[in-house]
Amino acid sequence: MAFYYNEPSRTFSEYLLVPNLSTKECIPDNVALKTPIVKHKVGEKPSLELNIPVASAIMQSVSDNNMAIALAKCGGISFIYGSQSIESQAEMVRKVKKYKAGFVLSDSNLRPDNKLRDVVAIKEKTGHSTIAITEDGTPTGKLLGIVTSRDYRLSRASLDEEISTFMTPFSQLIYGNEKTSLKEANDLIWEHKLNCLPIIDNNQKLMYFVFRKDYDSHKENPNELLDKSKSLIVGAGINTRDYKERVATLVEAGVDIVCIDSSDGYSEWQSETIKWIKANYNGDVKVGAGNVVDKEGFRYLVDAGADFIKVGIGGGSICITREQKGIGRGQASSLIEVSAARDEYMKETGIYVPICSDGGIVHDYHMVLALAMGADFIMLGRYFARFDESPTRKLKVGGNFVKEYWGEGSNRARNWQRYDMGGEAKLGFEEGVDSYVPYAGKLKDNLDTTIYKIKSTMCNCGALSVSDLQQKARITLVSATSIKEGGAHDVILKDKEISS
Repeated sequence: MAFYYNEPSRTFSEYLLVPNLSTKECIPDNVALKTPIVKHKVGEKPSLELNIPVASAIMQSVSDNNMAIALAKCGGISFIYGSQSIESQAEMVRKVKKYKAGFVLSDSNLRPDNKLRDVVAIKEKTGHSTIAITEDGTPTGKLLGIVTSRDYRLSRASLDEEISTFMTPFSQLIYGNEKTSLKEANDLIWEHKLNCLPIIDNNQKLMYFVFRKDYDSHKENPNELLDKSKSLIVGAGINTRDYKERVATLVEAGVDIVCIDSSDGYSEWQSETIKWIKANYNGDVKVGAGNVVDKEGFRYLVDAGADFIKVGIGGGSICITREQKGIGRGQASSLIEVSAARDEYMKETGIYVPICSDGGIVHDYHMVLALAMGADFIMLGRYFARFDESPTRKLKVGGNFVKEYWGEGSNRARNWQRYDMGGEAKLGFEEGVDSYVPYAGKLKDNLDTTIYKIKSTMCNCGALSVSDLQQKARITLVSATSIKEGGAHDVILKDKEISS
């Protein structure tokens, strides 16, 4: 006989948070949103944490290297989509890791006998205005000089002119050495009004650059999510088909964490994938798994060795799995059950396994509900697809600007690898749609507002951290009438254009 759940399958919109006492210390500036993203022993610091509890979804229309850079600068993480070639995905990871670091390995280099046309070509290719001139043209060769745009004017120079005639020679450079700290490097930059500072070894070989723009950027983005080398942290999606080759290439590119992208994670395919990665990388490669909707799915993937668990099936705005297959569960119900299973596992083993809530977010307050119900961080697709930094086209439709947004289960994505059907089986029908979302502008502007809302709501709950919220939150079911009452009602709304 089939098993029946006695409780309805519920969504976030069916719940509200009940306020707790807000003490005088409960102000948004005092709220800390740092949260773990990998499993760890209770009482010990996780090896990887987020500074804000959000991740961008593993989707072609959401998470490329540009999104990863923008989100990491704000303190969150992107999982670069895996429905592309292994090398192109790895190249996106490399771009993120190279983008920002206190000490940056030079990737724009020429020899002194190269020509001005080579300078122009490398600038067009990389967009970099600072080019290291080394003896052999390598990133770590003997530094002989630097070329920036101020060293030449195209209108007054021949493209065949050798770099040695117009570069700033080493004798005129301010530089640091192997013992120069990041603070000392930034002090030299400011003292001498430099845009960059080369760092060399005892043999005058170039080691790194420190850039003024990186210092300015960090001042503007104090929550930047950085690794020990001061590079931005980035994740990547994988599947259960080519994971052996894909993981190896991603690790070589510098990826910080991977996550299996699947419509249903409660499968032997995922268990085998996790176990292989853990066995072949001595547990050093962190792996998220999912998606699941109940305690059995959670426990199965945790026992296989997963570092975090993704919760949710069918709740995404472009997902039609429930419509096509009748598979899924309300996001709130799923999260509540999996969170209880996580807490039970923690009591048994002393190991805390973070949970990622994936799908079902319609309003910003749903994010607070997800955290209160036990999620450690939230994965968002539609939310991030609206911004300049997403990889899709910005169009004007019906007089309004929109951005394209499609599901990984749509014919457009053709991401059949995320459906574990065995062998070379292809996707026989769509589980996602192709759509538009309203254009919303820059990521940081919108995310800053959302984060402030989250912090403000947490203060109403008397909580100053995510773990605090999970312990103190009081949550109530609401009726259909109560939901209607929660919005503007019984008034005539003014037309914004007229009122302005």
